[in-house]
Amino acid sequence: MHVTPETVADEHERIRDDEAVPAVINDVRARLGPLFGVEVDSVTVEAYRREVDAVFADGDRAVNVAALSGLLRELDCTDDYPGFVVDEFLGRKLASTVAGGEPLALLAEATFHFADVHVHGDGPAGADDREAALATGFQTRLPGWTWREGDSPFAVDSE
Repeated sequence: MHVTPETVADEHERIRDDEAVPAVINDVRARLGPLFGVEVDSVTVEAYRREVDAVFADGDRAVNVAALSGLLRELDCTDDYPGFVVDEFLGRKLASTVAGGEPLALLAEATFHFADVHVHGDGPAGADDREAALATGFQTRLPGWTWREGDSPFAVDSE
């Protein structure tokens, strides 16, 4: 794989135009909300696209997201299981890279496994991991979880 500014721009457009990802985001949120006893706002395609643009506006993050996404899109392995570890690893890394720094990166990685069991594709083995990773990375970044709104009750006021 050779990653150039052009391949990053192409992957940006591919991810931005993928309307399956917001659908997976909303499915994940609909499944997780009741498990935590909360209602989680759904995500519009427009909000998703704005967030994709924000991720790709950071060139250092963009090149990594593009490379991980491209690897997963093409990754396949005979009988799948031997490749299971690598597509899970790359999926977790893609989700956390999209989400940003801690603690969101860890939340995205944890949520990736939850989403991955519900996402199944007809393409290469890594394609469904890519979709689950993008969905969990972006759903972690996007508003809708009430615990993320407002200041943390754990912040220390040093004044």
